Amino acid sequence: MKFIDTARIHFSAGKGGNGCVSFRREKYVPKGGPDGGDGGKGGDIILEADCNLFTLADFRYARRFKAENGENGKGKNRHGKAGANLVLKVPCGTLLKDPESGKVLADLVVHGDRVTVAKGGRGGAGNAHFASSRKKTPRYAQQGDPGEERAVILELKLLADVGIVGEPNAGKSTLLGALTAARPETGQYPFTTLTPNLGVLVTEDRKIILADIPGLIEGAHANKGLGHAFLRHVERTRLLVHVLDLSSGDFHAIIRQWETLRDEFYRYNPELLGVPCIVVGNKVDLHPGKEMLREVTIFFVEKHVDFLAVSALYGDGIEALIEKICQNVGSREVLERRPIDFEIEPGEIELSGKAYPLEIEDTGDGVFIVRQPFLEKMLHRYNFEQEEALRRFHKLLRRYRLEEALAEKGAEEGDTIIIGEVEFSYLPEMTTDANERKGARKR
Repeated sequence: MKFIDTARIHFSAGKGGNGCVSFRREKYVPKGGPDGGDGGKGGDIILEADCNLFTLADFRYARRFKAENGENGKGKNRHGKAGANLVLKVPCGTLLKDPESGKVLADLVVHGDRVTVAKGGRGGAGNAHFASSRKKTPRYAQQGDPGEERAVILELKLLADVGIVGEPNAGKSTLLGALTAARPETGQYPFTTLTPNLGVLVTEDRKIILADIPGLIEGAHANKGLGHAFLRHVERTRLLVHVLDLSSGDFHAIIRQWETLRDEFYRYNPELLGVPCIVVGNKVDLHPGKEMLREVTIFFVEKHVDFLAVSALYGDGIEALIEKICQNVGSREVLERRPIDFEIEPGEIELSGKAYPLEIEDTGDGVFIVRQPFLEKMLHRYNFEQEEALRRFHKLLRRYRLEEALAEKGAEEGDTIIIGEVEFSYLPEMTTDANERKGARKR
């Protein structure tokens, strides 16, 4: 089982449906009231951990995912249908990281863990919501909000029971094949394994997942060679099998393999030294390996470390190794907690009112950029093809005293004003006239 263990993905939640402008049209009811329904909510994008998956291969070619949009509202107070949520399955052990900061956003460990990555936009309100004693025939409805968009890095840290580790060409892939039904690529050259291979060790009463992790070199903690691509998969294994190549016939070189492994573990994450381990001396079928066997065995007995000699190529010692693995792995109760369902903090801050003051940037050439998060969010709800929407828009700007703020910045009639994705010309007399009319009514 070859697999992809990192992927950068872009998610787009569904847009909310638009509200409807509609009026009752029934026999004997010549002037029915507004009955435009609301738009449906856009679909969310959800990631769910699945214990039947072991790779991120599904994300190798598809890197963009979009949830369904909500339907628009209809007449007779019929609301639009909500967009369907898009649920994507990922292997247990998948981390979600922010591509800019590297912050871990979520960690899906147990089968059934779910996280909402991007929330769908709310549906727009139909014109039935805007009727009042003063405005009985509102010809205005809100547009739906856009869905959240988010880019994330998916990173798989294996949840294998057993990690097989060792220097390049130590015989790890051959050992995996001897222990399981896996048939990984092998060869007499370093770095045959460039990504982890998985296999399942089947016994009478259980299945144990084994991972042949890419070969380790000195300096891996500093990301040399396969570096962190190797080490991150070691962190969640419950048993490590250290494979040493005995074929050199050099005692000090053999022990140095083990010491290098431990040193790299310590430098990357000292807690790795506390993971139970079995040391396997491989290639005892070769004459130099047989010569070194007694001396190496004594060394590990004195260190109180489990040591077994095997020939992965010919199967010598494999049954004893299987028995030792079963004794050490234990049960999987550590992962049998109730699945969790949570949401990532929204990409945009939930805003309301005037908690955030206006910021105006004069870019020169008569262009002014207005920044106010709540104001930018609200603009998505206006359909500027509706005359009443324009009036409501100007009313919103008056609420924020935008004209006065622009005047203080030196804006003049005809200058370009940009708020979010909306661009319009500055016509101060429109707001001034409206204010004068409003003041006259008060007097």
